[in-house]
Formats: sequence, C-alpha cells, structure tokens
Amino acid sequence: MYQTRIYYEDTDCGGIVYHSNYLKYCERARSEWFFSQGILPQQNNIGFVVKNMTLDFLSPAKLGDLLTIHTEILEQKNVSITLKQTILRDSLQKNSLEKSDSKPIFTAIITLVCLESTTQRITKIPQWAKEIFQISH
Repeated sequence: MYQTRIYYEDTDCGGIVYHSNYLKYCERARSEWFFSQGILPQQNNIGFVVKNMTLDFLSPAKLGDLLTIHTEILEQKNVSITLKQTILRDSLQKNSLEKSDSKPIFTAIITLVCLESTTQRITKIPQWAKEIFQISH
C-alpha cells in the first residue's frame, strides 16, 4: 500500500488530476515495494520494464484528495509478473477535515518483464526480486 496527496501541480486548472499521473502513482507504489525492504528496484543491471497495460479510469481524483494505491500479484512467471493496481480516493469533505469513504477510481493490470539493462534482453527474475514479491504478496 502506498499513499499520496493530490497537489496543485498534479492537476489542470479545474483541479482534476492529469490522466498520466495515475501511471506515476502506480510506478511509485511498485518502487515502494523494494524501498520498504531497503532494496533498489534495479540491481546489477537487472530491473523491470512495462510490457503491457490495461487501464480503467473510473472516476477523477481532485485537488486535496488522498490516494491509496494497492498492488496485488495476479501471476508470476520465470521472466514476468502481472499485477493489479487499484487506486482508492479519500476525498476531503467541504468545510471539514473529515475523510469520506474510500472508493476505487482507477485500476490497472500491468505486466512487467525482467530485463538486463546492458544487453536489453529479457532475463529470469532474480531471487532478490522474487523475495520482495513474496513479502509483498
């Protein structure tokens, strides 16, 4: 789980989050899996790149909202991992600092492949990454 607040820089002049920012929030959540274990997401020239994405924009996030990004593993293979990432919104009530109920506003199904960056070749997921996925699952 990863949380972020929506700031003015994230939005258009109407206070609505730019669509591309949802991908940034998901990427940050995936990186936090590793950072929370004291490990960088790329080690010894091995890292992960996006192979495929299916995105579903359900409702807009707005200035001041607190977003929670949940990541779950759908499938793990030798060289790839498929994740479902869901963004939930906790809106601030007008004239109050109380949060309203959380609700899903965005989902993404993302397939990542493991890549050796110097050769640009797909490679098997190393043990250090498998362990991070086990901890997070």
